[in-house]
Amino acid sequence: MDYNSPYFNTTIAGIFVLLLFSCYLQRKWRSRAFKGKLAPQPQGAWPLTGHFALLTGTQDPHLTLSAVADTYGPVFTIRIGVRPLLVVSSSEVAKEIFTSNDSNVTFRPALVASKLLGYNYAFFPFTPGGPYWREMRKIAISELLSNSRLELLKHIRSQEVETSIKELYRAFVNKKTIEMKQWFSDLNLNVLLRMIIGKKYFGAGGVGDEKERRRLQEEIKVLFHYLGMLVLRDAVPFLGWMDVGGHEKAMKKNAKELDDFMVKWLQEHKQKRSNNLDDAEDEKDFMDVMLSILDGKSLEGYDADTIIKAVSLSLIASNETVTVGMTWALAALLNNKPLLKKAQQELDKIVGKERLVDEKDIDKLDYLQAIVKETLRLYPPAFIPGPRQFIEDCTIGGYHVPKNTWLMVNVWKIQRDPRVWPDPTEFKPERFLTTHKNVDVRSQNFELLPFGGGRRGCPGASHSLHMIHLTLATLLHAFEISTPTDAAIDMTPGFGLSNMKIAPLEVVVSPRLPPSCFEQ
Repeated sequence: MDYNSPYFNTTIAGIFVLLLFSCYLQRKWRSRAFKGKLAPQPQGAWPLTGHFALLTGTQDPHLTLSAVADTYGPVFTIRIGVRPLLVVSSSEVAKEIFTSNDSNVTFRPALVASKLLGYNYAFFPFTPGGPYWREMRKIAISELLSNSRLELLKHIRSQEVETSIKELYRAFVNKKTIEMKQWFSDLNLNVLLRMIIGKKYFGAGGVGDEKERRRLQEEIKVLFHYLGMLVLRDAVPFLGWMDVGGHEKAMKKNAKELDDFMVKWLQEHKQKRSNNLDDAEDEKDFMDVMLSILDGKSLEGYDADTIIKAVSLSLIASNETVTVGMTWALAALLNNKPLLKKAQQELDKIVGKERLVDEKDIDKLDYLQAIVKETLRLYPPAFIPGPRQFIEDCTIGGYHVPKNTWLMVNVWKIQRDPRVWPDPTEFKPERFLTTHKNVDVRSQNFELLPFGGGRRGCPGASHSLHMIHLTLATLLHAFEISTPTDAAIDMTPGFGLSNMKIAPLEVVVSPRLPPSCFEQ
């Protein structure tokens, strides 16, 4: 490189100006302290990227931010580039945010992943906010995720769980081991696909070839990995062209792969409509309903096709969080065999041993529900849910929070707080039958927030709970389950929205029920 060239000198001058501008913005933000004391900020911020390295280092962010909270308290601020980001790590402050300040945190930052993977922010769980988000959330809940709609669609859950259980029985007959993460994923994706596009992909009656099926699952995993990641452009937009790590390139490839599926399914639905082959009203899938509601209309700058693809994909992709929850639950029980036996004893008492579990049994299975709560406490779907953004100045935990500050809630830290949860790292479902009997998982108790909090919490919580309860109950009731070597399962969490490092979970099953239960 020619260090005397005009180009080199201009580059150095540009970087110097950017550093000065960054320092100016930091001082400007700090100057707002006269409105109230700002939350403490840890040392070690870089001039341009701020504390970006805290979220992208070798240690998982929930652990890094938990360590910072131990030093600076449950409310502190870091910088992502020049943007302040408030990190909250206590249930008391979470309650303050999601009650009196909830309307102030319904927006999300416009992140790179949401743009590249979510049809330019049309992916409604991650769209920044406003009228489009409100309308799509309303449609998704009323047409798919409401309690009444889930009740109407419960036959799909029951059919797919029963079919999958019978496949496990055939594996036992053929003396095969089963990889349970894959089994859970196939089951969950079948249920969602039947609800959203009207057909299943896996097992008996599934469409597509094996390569296509596995490609769909793999791309959904990649999608969730990147939706839980901040990239350099999020912190320093003018350096985004560098694409350090190649993440943006990978996101674009993933978006194209998934869009191929969505285009195919949407065209099939349009063709069916044009041929006047619409299903009866109570048999329409979600994509049928979206076509009827939008009828070619645009909304907030998005055309109808983009909206339908984006919203449908966002709902299909929720398969990953349900699969992760089921896998954590089973792994925890395999590592705690007495608890597994206790769950089976409850199932035998309530259900008997002459039939499979029915969804109406779930409300009577108190210990099973406690197992699910304890799993979601220790291993929530997202240890740190997607960031929010304050749309007005406010006071949180006694600190002044300027408008446009980002927000992260360290759910992992909150749900392992020893002040609230004795023996916080231990898997103890009994706590939800005694000391924490009245603590719910649906964002009503701020010490337990596996589905997030406030209006921006996960709209699919009810569906997730239906699936986890029914699947886990049926599985534990129908089979004795063990790992081939009885070795303990590594429960070390991973990173992102699909936070699992568990290697393939191979198990051996043997029936606890008579053959007639599997052969009907």
